[in-house]
Amino acid sequence: MFPDLSDTRQAWLALMLIDGVGPRFIQRLLQEFDSPQAFLTTEPGKLRAMGVVPRVLNSLALLHRNDSALLARLALALEWQTQPGQQIICLDEPSYPAQLRQIADPPVVLFVRGNSSLLVDPQIAMVGTRHPSALGAETARAFANSFSRSGLTVTSGMALGIDAACHQGALDANGQTLAVWGTGLDRCYPARHRKLAEQIVAQGGTLVSEMWPDMGPQPGQFPRRNRIISGLSLGTLVVEASLNSGSLITARLALEQDREVFAMPGSIHNVQARGCHRLLREGACLVESVQDVFDVLKLPLQAALQVDNRDVPEPDSPLWRWLGFEPVSPDWLAQRSGLLVQEVMQGLLELELDGQVLNTAQGFCRARP
Repeated sequence: MFPDLSDTRQAWLALMLIDGVGPRFIQRLLQEFDSPQAFLTTEPGKLRAMGVVPRVLNSLALLHRNDSALLARLALALEWQTQPGQQIICLDEPSYPAQLRQIADPPVVLFVRGNSSLLVDPQIAMVGTRHPSALGAETARAFANSFSRSGLTVTSGMALGIDAACHQGALDANGQTLAVWGTGLDRCYPARHRKLAEQIVAQGGTLVSEMWPDMGPQPGQFPRRNRIISGLSLGTLVVEASLNSGSLITARLALEQDREVFAMPGSIHNVQARGCHRLLREGACLVESVQDVFDVLKLPLQAALQVDNRDVPEPDSPLWRWLGFEPVSPDWLAQRSGLLVQEVMQGLLELELDGQVLNTAQGFCRARP
């Protein structure tokens, strides 16, 4: 049967099923109508006179004729929200996050799994390349850990690379993290992150999407979800990004939403740092520590960071002075230190076991301070 339009949530869901209706259409609709019910029940001739395109009118007619495919989609969503820990939040509901409602094209419907209260908590978005350096991934994880221990919710897109490192860093601190998906919440993508998704929910975090629960990965969905990542957050921190990284889209959206943009500098030889360098040239805030972010956002969350500022003695190793944060080969270290390659390898192994050195595909480098 036709959706119960006295139920505002059903009306919003029915509206989202109409072909040609998206967030920007909704913004126009809200200027003309008091509610989704008002639009859905308006005569087609009047809608046509208002400039509503045939594509939308035809889809609306299908809905009024109780099209079985559309009604099945509606039934799926209504059933989905009855499952434990799952809910739907619509644009006009009090629980809809105010930060997100302020953007130009907020999602009309949010499908939420887990702790929905995180949606309104102070958040920092952390994004970056899917192919980070070992140091970049470790830095992302460490920053997320510190943000979490300081009271911020870490928000990211649960993609490979930097996103996953950020979520895991927050989880390692027993902190809160929120993952915005570019698919429906019943279709984990990438599939290898299913365990990470379950861990996020189990530890009090949140999964959120504007996509219908059974929607798989489609072109264009992931750039669209980026506006939600930045829109939920006070600011966006780009850790590592190449010049064609989708993370730069998130940064641009954050600027359009009048949110702060932060970027970490990297080596001039690291192609995954060039996107960050472009952001810095364009005025992004340079970040060397979490304190840099707190200073810009004017957040009183520094108390938990004292452990990060402790003095750590340097390792008693002849290799240490030759090791930096850019990977180098054992042969290079042997040449600089005057040690045999076998001695260099033994020394590197000891430093790696102590957590002082990272062994990456490009060579060996210091772990984060």
